[in-house]
Amino acid sequence: MKNRINLVVISMAFCTTFLLCLQLYWNYKAYQGSVKAFKSESNSALSDAVEHLTNIRRDEFATKYKTWLADTSLVSITCKVNTTYHSTVFAIADKHQKVAGSKSISFSIDTFKQQLSAISNATKAFIINYFLKTNVYNQLKLKEVYFVTQNLGDSLNNAYKRDRLNLAQLDSLFKAELLKRDINTPHRFYITNFSVKKFSEGNKPAKGYSFATLAYNYGFSSSQKTISAWFPDPDLVIFGQMKWLLLSSLILIAITVFCFTYTVKTILRQKKLAELKNDFVNNMTHELKTPVATINIAAEAIQDFNLSKTSVDEYLGIIRYQAGNLTNLIDQILKSVVSEQESVSLNLSKVDFDQLINGIIQEYKPQSDAANVTVNYNNKDGILPAMADEPLLKNAIANLLDNAIKYGGSGTVINIAQYIENGSIIIMVNDNGPGIPAEYQDKVFDRFFRVPSGDIHNVKGYGLGLSYAKSIIEKHKGTLSLISTEGRGTEFIISIPLIYHETSQSSVA
Repeated sequence: MKNRINLVVISMAFCTTFLLCLQLYWNYKAYQGSVKAFKSESNSALSDAVEHLTNIRRDEFATKYKTWLADTSLVSITCKVNTTYHSTVFAIADKHQKVAGSKSISFSIDTFKQQLSAISNATKAFIINYFLKTNVYNQLKLKEVYFVTQNLGDSLNNAYKRDRLNLAQLDSLFKAELLKRDINTPHRFYITNFSVKKFSEGNKPAKGYSFATLAYNYGFSSSQKTISAWFPDPDLVIFGQMKWLLLSSLILIAITVFCFTYTVKTILRQKKLAELKNDFVNNMTHELKTPVATINIAAEAIQDFNLSKTSVDEYLGIIRYQAGNLTNLIDQILKSVVSEQESVSLNLSKVDFDQLINGIIQEYKPQSDAANVTVNYNNKDGILPAMADEPLLKNAIANLLDNAIKYGGSGTVINIAQYIENGSIIIMVNDNGPGIPAEYQDKVFDRFFRVPSGDIHNVKGYGLGLSYAKSIIEKHKGTLSLISTEGRGTEFIISIPLIYHETSQSSVA
């Protein structure tokens, strides 16, 4: 039996440990995945923010370019008819040439079917928009300058050079991109002049920052900058994103550990209870056999031998005495059964607690006198009538007094007190006996438990009295508690609420 229990416990411990390790492993893998996702998302966010800012600048440059094309003091747009191909040829040239011999750009449009020798305002607006879409947007996309004319090339090149990185605007765009990805954490930008680096060269953050994004280029022509974002503690974001996973994992781990601990504790408790029951059965079997055998011998002597009246009376006395022992043993077993039955009904009646306790003391006077034990009783609040099951309550209190007499030893003084406190009847039974060791005080109310005394058993008992008493008091909605110091005595305190006993019910289940 013991080996089987040990095997079960070891198997459960192995399974629980395996489950915990598996859970921790998956949490670690989830963390690694979240780290990779954070790095990818933060890089993507910065890339999109830089690209967005670049597109804003492209739109601004395109608008400026459109005003330059429309500025007649800067550029002239003309047209003529090509008689060979029967189409209109448009020309864009500087109004005032900065460089001698500067040429204009000429082009025709396949979709433009009109043949014009002079350009109108509407046609000029059409040509400007067409030139922007087919020429200028490509320049802006490639961040390059095409000298369509000297003035237009210089104007766009100077605009590129005057462009400055708007850090506040970039920060706003970057934060918006991060929030789209559920990232909200402090950061700072690291900006340097653009320089060609090896593709394998990493981007390390400064001290105090644990992660840096890839570097992205911003700017046009020779004014380009390299931008990267540094994060001081991305783990906060990562754990924030994993909070529900981690919380559910912790709850699962806690439940697993609790179930394992509770199961093992229950198994060991049942094992201990089984051992105590075996001891109880062995002890009870011996105790039952002795009086039965004695009664049989006495009965046979009376029946088989012609005994004098004195001898018969002597044998009858032995029979009555052993019958009393049997009755006591049966009573102990019945107490055990009663204490196990949760649904036992209380037959409530009006009980005078003062009279009840005095009666118990008188009944146990022969035992206390024989054990040289003094019993004192102090009723502080006079007559205390209340509703209770008198036989059961009497047995519970009697068990406390019986224990004090049996375990106190010769010369022990037992004090019983009764009073009302905080709406409850308090009954205190204390003695100045040997006391109960601290390591056993939480077990004395367990069924079949007896404080170990080695191989010496000077006091008869079955470990049922205190368990029975506690069960009866709790059925009365009360409590039974213990205060004891080894070598300085023991005190049991019964507390039963008065409000419960003042009910008019005749029975309570």
